[in-house]
Amino acid sequence: MNAVTQTLALDGELTIYRASEICELLKSALGARQDLELNLSGVTELDSAGVQLLMAAKKSAAASQCALRLIDHSPTVLEVFEILNLAAHFGDPLLVPAVPQ
Repeated sequence: MNAVTQTLALDGELTIYRASEICELLKSALGARQDLELNLSGVTELDSAGVQLLMAAKKSAAASQCALRLIDHSPTVLEVFEILNLAAHFGDPLLVPAVPQ
């Protein structure tokens, strides 16, 4: 884990309608090659495009040997993660450890 951790708060819709915008935010944050915490407390909607962005961010962080942590999940995020059984993939510390990549 790197000494410096950057935090990025995502809010509103994490959907296909904002995919391009969110993708650019994540690319910029991951380009710093620091550990990254994504605060999801303000996410009001999450669709498959949003889930794909989060999965791609995790993969990019791992390729850069940086940690990606999702924190402060909104009820919407918790519901989608439960439905899609994604807690293990993202290693939610409140639920289960991450699945090794």
